[in-house]
Amino acid sequence: MSAAPDFDWMAGPYRWLEYLSFGPFLWRCRVRWLPQLGNCRSALVLGDGDGRFTAALLQAHPRICVHAVDLSPRMLAALRDAAKASLGRVTTEAADLRVWSPDAGATYDLIVTHFFLDCLSTGEVAELAARLTPRVVAEARWVVSDFAVPATPFGLLVARPLVWCLYLAFRWLTGLRQRSLPDHARALAGAGWTLGAEDRQLGGLLVSQLWQRPTIPGKRPSELE
Repeated sequence: MSAAPDFDWMAGPYRWLEYLSFGPFLWRCRVRWLPQLGNCRSALVLGDGDGRFTAALLQAHPRICVHAVDLSPRMLAALRDAAKASLGRVTTEAADLRVWSPDAGATYDLIVTHFFLDCLSTGEVAELAARLTPRVVAEARWVVSDFAVPATPFGLLVARPLVWCLYLAFRWLTGLRQRSLPDHARALAGAGWTLGAEDRQLGGLLVSQLWQRPTIPGKRPSELE
């Protein structure tokens, strides 16, 4: 396994780097499905960066609790600061998500990965999904926001070179070894998840998806209340 990338230095300027590069569009992807998450009670938020989405989730849905996991301790510190008004409902953990697994007793009805799965290979996403899926309840949801290369002239001429440049920049700035977008859809489908809804922005360069776990024996989300 390659060395883990270092995102610590980005914790401070993260918001401004995002806004200068993509304006409000990444944020719009993050909150696209926020109104649909009101029934969720136990969320696993992976790689949320500076925690703005976690703070928004906690504010929008005051009955939800969040377990946030990130490789970067400084990003987690920024997340706790962003969510300080609801810190009693937040647990943070620093870990390499390429190998991390939830505790045996952990149970979630929501998984959130905003602009994180692109740091993994398709195989690593599949392995992550295989580790997480046994820890979710029936009809759990998995929210994904990420970059994409649509099968259009825009995708070939604009999105593909732009994504390549982004990977090159993150390789130089953080040591990220991944060089191309994973096929997260194939990985999630292979773990038993079904795509329930999708929204695309900027000509398909950005995608926000709401995946669902089919009903399985076990606890239902209402049992977490």
